[in-house]
Amino acid sequence: MDESIFKAYDIRGRYPDALNEDVARDIGRAYVSFLGLSGSRVVVGRDMRLSGEPLEDAFVQGVTEAGADVLDIGLVSTDALYFAVGHLEEPGGAMITASHNPKDYNGLKLCREDAIALSGDEGINQIRDLITSGKLPEPNEDAGSVEEGDITEDYAEHCLSFINTEGLRPLKIVVDAGNGMAGKMLPPIFEKLPFEYVPMYFELDGSFPNHPPNPIEPENIEDLQERVVAEGADFGVAFDGDADRCFVVTEKGVTISGDILATLVAKNVLEKEPGAAIIYSAVCSKALPELVRREGGRPIRTKAGHSIIKPEMRKHDAAFGGEHSGHFYFRDNYFADSGIIAMLTVAELVGRQEEPLSELLVPIDPYFRSGEINSEVEDQDEVMKKVEEHYAERDDPEIDHLDGLTVDYGDWWFNLRPSNTEPLLRLNVEASDRETMEKERGELLDLIRS
Repeated sequence: MDESIFKAYDIRGRYPDALNEDVARDIGRAYVSFLGLSGSRVVVGRDMRLSGEPLEDAFVQGVTEAGADVLDIGLVSTDALYFAVGHLEEPGGAMITASHNPKDYNGLKLCREDAIALSGDEGINQIRDLITSGKLPEPNEDAGSVEEGDITEDYAEHCLSFINTEGLRPLKIVVDAGNGMAGKMLPPIFEKLPFEYVPMYFELDGSFPNHPPNPIEPENIEDLQERVVAEGADFGVAFDGDADRCFVVTEKGVTISGDILATLVAKNVLEKEPGAAIIYSAVCSKALPELVRREGGRPIRTKAGHSIIKPEMRKHDAAFGGEHSGHFYFRDNYFADSGIIAMLTVAELVGRQEEPLSELLVPIDPYFRSGEINSEVEDQDEVMKKVEEHYAERDDPEIDHLDGLTVDYGDWWFNLRPSNTEPLLRLNVEASDRETMEKERGELLDLIRS
């Protein structure tokens, strides 16, 4: 077995070389054994990837061999799987998906009760070790059963509960499902909304014939940007393969960064729940905590990653959490992330005002950002140290190491952090004016890459 498939947040690898039916079956048995779910019921769903059905069948076989029953909810988005586990009060669930990865990948996102996701240190590594150590229990003589279920309508009602549709002006929204699960989950939601939607690539197709299911890459949303302008739409939205992330395009065809989209969602949340705690990752724009304070909320800065953000949200009973990478977490969604709920909150904001979305952003976002820039380096630690020493000697900045290296001079700041999986350093620069941002970005990249 290729142990590299066991990641910090999920299990993921190429099919069938790294992840195949035999491995999926063992993971199912180990999952039940680790959580002690024999005699309980596990919710299982999958996305539209070509290898999804055989991998799901194998995982389900492993789960039932270990003595647990399965509720198979079929083709769903990842956030719908999390909803099903929480809503039905089941002790665990598994989603067969590789999210935004290319078509030859697949994987599993695993959770326990209350849709609490398993992570590397909290379950995934232990499942790996059960398999590799040869200590995996033999199949249970009393095998579990499999029942099919459908939570699509219940999930649609759940998502709609986050907004008030009364009094909203009619909007036209272009939606790029990328041949992923948004194509199935969204129609029952839009049926109950006073909006017109223009569907793009709603056909479920794991070969991804139109573009890869990763909207964070600019080339993958060019079709959406053009269509929004051509249709005269109020905004556009693109989803990744399993529809747990979304990216929004203004009526002008301009992409809104993940952290500014999180700022918009936070504004909506705080209007409904004044004083709420809002979690945000350390790489997010200063615009986010500044808006939260203006709106009377409590901004709480933390490291990126769902295995960190979700426990922090539970600790502070935070109503919302946002990351620059397009993950948006909601307390009333069992603290799980949902691109669909994020989209609905933005639609509610736009639908309540006569001005276009781009005008809504003007008072919220006064900054200029570089976007995330990757640099391949041989020694991440050595380069990080060099950069910190260089800037520590310059004008006495604020420096912290919450998530990589953050250096803040007040009118501009940057974050530099290593990739967990590749020999890369990721740079984000933000400033009060474009000239400063571009100048400092250039100097930083010269230093990093020299």
